[in-house]
Amino acid sequence: MDIVTMARKAPSKARKTSLPPFLSNPFVLALAAVAAVFAVAMGVATLTGGRSGGGTAQQAPVQQAVVQPTVSSPSPSVPAAKPEPSAPAQHVAEGPEHAIPGKPVQAPVQAPAQAPAQAEARPPVTTVAMLPPPAPPAQPPVQAPSGNAALWRKNALPTEVPAGKPIIAIVIDDMGLDRKRSARMAGLHGPLTLSWLPYARDLSAQSKAARANGHELMLHMPMEPSVKADPGPNALLVSLDKGEVVKRFRAALDSFDGYVGVNNHMGSRFTADRAALAPVLAELHRRGLLWLDSRTTPNSAGIGLAQELKMPWVGRDIFLDNQETVAAVKAQLAKTEQVAKRQGYAVAIGHPHDATIEALASWLPDVQKRGFVLVPVSAVVRTHHAGG
Repeated sequence: MDIVTMARKAPSKARKTSLPPFLSNPFVLALAAVAAVFAVAMGVATLTGGRSGGGTAQQAPVQQAVVQPTVSSPSPSVPAAKPEPSAPAQHVAEGPEHAIPGKPVQAPVQAPAQAPAQAEARPPVTTVAMLPPPAPPAQPPVQAPSGNAALWRKNALPTEVPAGKPIIAIVIDDMGLDRKRSARMAGLHGPLTLSWLPYARDLSAQSKAARANGHELMLHMPMEPSVKADPGPNALLVSLDKGEVVKRFRAALDSFDGYVGVNNHMGSRFTADRAALAPVLAELHRRGLLWLDSRTTPNSAGIGLAQELKMPWVGRDIFLDNQETVAAVKAQLAKTEQVAKRQGYAVAIGHPHDATIEALASWLPDVQKRGFVLVPVSAVVRTHHAGG
């Protein structure tokens, strides 16, 4: 057989090749058709469900991350949102440094791509500053009794002051604590001015006995010194507020009566503090009493404040017994006379020490023979500093 004949017979054999036996079975063909229809239906359902519910399936991990921050495997297709702690409905600022803008509770956090836009939409920060405490009501001007109605004039020891003669007032501080020496001092021939500590025992009885013996009375108010020393109980301190200062001062003023005014016990720090001393002198002036500045410091604001208030005042010129010997005290008494000659008056301050008592006992009988007039401190105020 030639090649042409073989080529012609080949296609006919291919056409006559039969299918496998199972494919020619009608039952198999029917099952294949059903499988094909089911596969097409499933494909259509998958495509439809992806379009309508796909967004929900992707958002579920994000919501779960907000409610439960411990989820460790968020959906790989969507970055996990950072959880935000729950907050009260509104924040209230307590002060300017802690001002927080009020905002309602936010819905679950959106995807990070929308975070910048949300931040820009927040309202501006509002700073709420605390209001200062209300200012205390303004104090009315001090209205002290004038003229003979002033208490210092009522309690003053009656004294005649001859014109043209220098006058000397001897003030004795720290009266009342050492009752024995206080009684000896009060037994001297005066007139002296005796200044009593407000915490002394039996103060009313001691001071009345001294007044009956011809001496003038003062209150010796404890005030804070600038050195390490104890001024006594209920002293006036610069660390106290104004209310406590006035409270302590009023208690001391009420400890006894019959005195003409107040001078400071110690007080080199307190009297130098103008703001601390001001309410003290205002209270003193309101009661119609005088101020004797002991001048325990050259920086005392006492005289300046008294002048501004136009109240009666005077300042100490000489300390008698910084050295507790009779000779030293007599030397200071001689200086007191020199000051009196120069300015017309002198105020000397001493204490109930043995040396001071002895020196005064020999000096007092002869002082008038030398041309001086011994007076209580109120007479110096009346003749030279009658501001009240």
